[in-house]
Amino acid sequence: MKTVVVGMSGGVDSSVAAYLLKQKGYKVIALFMKNWQDNDENCSAKKDFEDVAKVCTTLNIPYYNVNFEKEYMDLVFSKCLDEFKKGVTPNPDILCNKEIKFDLFLKKALSLNADYLATGHYCQIDKDQEKLLKGNDPNKDQSYFLYTLKSSILKKILFPIGHLTKQEVRKIAKEQKFVNFEKKDSTGICFIGERKFKDFLSTFLPFQEGEIKDTQGKTLGKHSGLSFYTIGQRKGLKIGGPGNAWYVVKKDLKNNFLIVAQGSEDKLLFSNSLIATNLTWINENYSMNTPFKCKAKVRYRQSDQDCIIEKIENNESLYVSFLTPQRAVTEGQSIVFYKDDICLGGAIIQSSSP
Repeated sequence: MKTVVVGMSGGVDSSVAAYLLKQKGYKVIALFMKNWQDNDENCSAKKDFEDVAKVCTTLNIPYYNVNFEKEYMDLVFSKCLDEFKKGVTPNPDILCNKEIKFDLFLKKALSLNADYLATGHYCQIDKDQEKLLKGNDPNKDQSYFLYTLKSSILKKILFPIGHLTKQEVRKIAKEQKFVNFEKKDSTGICFIGERKFKDFLSTFLPFQEGEIKDTQGKTLGKHSGLSFYTIGQRKGLKIGGPGNAWYVVKKDLKNNFLIVAQGSEDKLLFSNSLIATNLTWINENYSMNTPFKCKAKVRYRQSDQDCIIEKIENNESLYVSFLTPQRAVTEGQSIVFYKDDICLGGAIIQSSSP
């Protein structure tokens, strides 16, 4: 009998993943991962673990917890803070998957003599355990967050719910009388919880107020620190007035200016191309001849966009152009590449060209 450690979060997805694996005859062990110090009412780790315990009792499977708070602080949160300080917008979920869930957590699972680690991600792996595929539910597909995984790692991973829709997952959970079958999906960055992003980040980053200017250099108001804003942002600028809404189009780090433009279709909100770094392919031996046509996403839940990888330098950085201009391409976020339903890999956006 094969043994599977299921990373259980207390949510409905990982609960159904554990149920499906048990139904298939695996020996299932649940492992709850605690990554953040939760000394305030906004964190839900205690309640989440209680839900894990209740579901595991229903399934009659053992459950344990593991603490990666220090590792998460060193490998994820501290790195993200460094990026925020530079005025860019990192993606902690992608970094967490790379450094914690599918590295340290995987090693922990294998140390328990497990054959596989399973999670409740909405994605799939091909029958040869070498290719990462999109989940069947286009509204929940999470392959974007997993592009840093390698094919060697995929051989030790299972994604039991990748073929299901969210509605089907909730239906199974309800039929099995899981306490969390109606539990709300977690959203946003895991360590922030229900707090306002700006309020949370301000406890770790110094305020450095500056001017908000339009593209002609006219001062429109004050910003509370470039780290607290992202490209394409509309809310929270506090510069009302006649005409269309204002949107962030650029951060002038040298002068500490936040540059905004009026209207959601302003040309400065769109980019024809970008430069990305830290290129990683899921298949370590993957190679291509440029120019290379494929699809890409520059943000989660975006529809696939036609693009051309025109140049790759030192197998690290690359130049990508789009057939259709892309809105709010954001430095620090990831561009992820696809061929049909296969996730090829991705890179971190360094700059873009209006």
